[in-house]
Amino acid sequence: MRKLALLVVAILAITLSGRSQVQSTPAGSAPATNPGGYFPIGPVPGYGPTPAVKNATDPFINNPVALAAGRRLFVWYNCYGCHGGRGGGGMGPSLRDRTWIYGSTDADIYNSIAEGRGKGMPAWGLKIPQDQIWQLVAYIKSMRTPQEPDKP
Repeated sequence: MRKLALLVVAILAITLSGRSQVQSTPAGSAPATNPGGYFPIGPVPGYGPTPAVKNATDPFINNPVALAAGRRLFVWYNCYGCHGGRGGGGMGPSLRDRTWIYGSTDADIYNSIAEGRGKGMPAWGLKIPQDQIWQLVAYIKSMRTPQEPDKP
């Protein structure tokens, strides 16, 4: 029993000695107010490496091939896992609504995908090429319209 207690103490000592309280913030990482000095693995919503686009319009809007590709990417990247199979909502918000928290312009939707949002939307800008993000935007914008591929 004594050996087990010593083993547990040794494991705790090794585990706790390996933790460092880093106070500086790496570029493109979490904000400076980071209690405990821990940093998440992967992109942080709102702190992505790609600059936000402003007033940009989607080059793929109304392009039937790009809309179909956007639908395919929506499934491929598991967007439906949070937003529902046809974007009607689930764990994440509906993409078929007319009112959006972060805006519904082409640039707003692009930025939401690329930079992420603080209440659960991960930043995809490091993982998805810009053209594919624009195809996703085109597909999302086509929802509730006659151009929507593969309607519910």
